[in-house]
Amino acid sequence: MTTDSSITRILLADDDVELCGLLSEYLSQEGFEVDAVHDGAAAVERGRGGEYDIVVLDVMMPKVNGFDALRSLREHTRTPVLMLTARGDDVDRIVGLEMGADDYLPKPCNPRELVARLRAVLRRSQSWFSTDDGSEPVIAGDLVLRPGNREALLSGVPLILTSAEFSVLETLVRRIGRVVAKGDLCEQALGRKLERYDRSIDVHVSNLRKKLGPFFRRCSSNQDRTGRRLYLRLHKVLMRFSSIIESAR
Repeated sequence: MTTDSSITRILLADDDVELCGLLSEYLSQEGFEVDAVHDGAAAVERGRGGEYDIVVLDVMMPKVNGFDALRSLREHTRTPVLMLTARGDDVDRIVGLEMGADDYLPKPCNPRELVARLRAVLRRSQSWFSTDDGSEPVIAGDLVLRPGNREALLSGVPLILTSAEFSVLETLVRRIGRVVAKGDLCEQALGRKLERYDRSIDVHVSNLRKKLGPFFRRCSSNQDRTGRRLYLRLHKVLMRFSSIIESAR
């Protein structure tokens, strides 16, 4: 990630050279610094060092496709990733989110919408690298969320979450015991309105349920009644959201 907070650096990976040129020009006018590469191998090589604030990955690229590039990046860095997918291809979107992408945008995309999505992701993830942990932790039994550095601990063990997953989890934990509408969750956690056929919230919640599986299994033997109630309420919310996507598969 760049050390100059006044400049946001973007790595744009797409084999469409002309499109990269157009998007790079538009993003530069919006105040971003853009480096473009045109295959997945180059995206991994350039992006794994954590020098960029965000990476934009096309799914269909030569040498290494976008999914494999995302998998390799996640082994080295928590840099936010936005995937560019074929319009109407739900499978690509779901797979990308399940593999750790923070958001997606179908192609061809409106440059203004791309900028809006990028800024929303950056707002969520801006404190990943912050050393200032002044905000109060959010605690639910053995689950501790530290919004200041976006760290999640389960029984003292760090949970590996994307910035979007952390935001969704924090929003739900802060509202345990209350009904959270899907549209409200999208706005509060992802910073944008829920769009028709948008299943990103479903995938993020499904991922959280998988990662928190041991947490919920242990709650049955938890002797702290208050903590157990918190666990079960959160589990119920995650199950309700996850069933949306699983029933559609």
